[in-house]
Amino acid sequence: MKEFFKELKNHLLTGVSYMIPMVTVGGICIAFALATGSAGANGMEVTNPFWNNILTIGVAAFGLMVPVLAGYIAYSIAGRPGLAPGLVCGYLANNPIGESGVKTGFLGGIILGIAAGYLANWIKKWKVHRYIKPIMPILIIPIISSVVVGLIYIYLLAAPLGSAVGGLESWLSSLTGGSVVLLGIAIGCMIAFDMGGPVNKVAFGTAAALVASGNTSVMGMTGVAICVPPIGMGIASILLKKKFSEAERETGKASAVMGLIGITEGAIPFAAGDPLRVIPSIMIGSSVGAVIAGLAGCTNAAPHGGLIVLPVVGNALMYIAAVLAGVATVVVLMYVLKKDIVEPVE
Repeated sequence: MKEFFKELKNHLLTGVSYMIPMVTVGGICIAFALATGSAGANGMEVTNPFWNNILTIGVAAFGLMVPVLAGYIAYSIAGRPGLAPGLVCGYLANNPIGESGVKTGFLGGIILGIAAGYLANWIKKWKVHRYIKPIMPILIIPIISSVVVGLIYIYLLAAPLGSAVGGLESWLSSLTGGSVVLLGIAIGCMIAFDMGGPVNKVAFGTAAALVASGNTSVMGMTGVAICVPPIGMGIASILLKKKFSEAERETGKASAVMGLIGITEGAIPFAAGDPLRVIPSIMIGSSVGAVIAGLAGCTNAAPHGGLIVLPVVGNALMYIAAVLAGVATVVVLMYVLKKDIVEPVE
């Protein structure tokens, strides 16, 4: 069993290594484009045609992030026959499915990539007629794996997930008139849990809806929570060099920049590579930041996060202090929880 989990971690890291360029290209393009824009009622608005095209390129790269992650996890498990089903299932995870329109993001991509990979690897071992064997890796295995895992996801997982997301929306809405501390913890945990996935979107959507109705305090907490994971993991990768690979340290620089612009997805490569340590750490860090922002009465008039929205933030100094506190929490937790790594000598 221990050997299995060791191999599984290696498969995850393979997927992460292929995903990192997508995160970097997407994040940097989006960050530079948004930096030229201004805060508006619908978030950061980019009006310059050139920078709007750069934004489009960045969004395209981000759209490929989860499919590439799932595809290369499956590829690592099953080889070439696993790539297509992994990509297809990763696409399903990253796009709305069913009446609820739920999408599971990078966590769904990991699960479906693993499922597609192991199914493809099992089918590879089937004993078939010698005339069929040549078409197994290019036809039979990809089709069966894609269809089976895809249909299981669509029919058995998407609907319950949609119901769960609806329940989360109602629960979070019920907290908005109560304890600021409890609301901050809920927002911080939800924003950081899946970094752009359905749980994140419930918290963000609730805060954005409240902005439209004149309540900007919840968005103040949300804006802080959004940027803590990528900045926290970026700073941790720079300061705690023994705990991160060279590739992760390079990714960390881009992650920190993405955090400043309010792109939570910058932390995904770290979470995908070490979910059991990273996800709880960034959830706690985001919660700390959100609670401080809430208690300090920070507001945010734009449905966006990070430091790029400072021109429309109320009590900006405490907003920045809340971000720094959340980031410091993430760095400390990474120091305590994450083990030193030993990189292979080439």
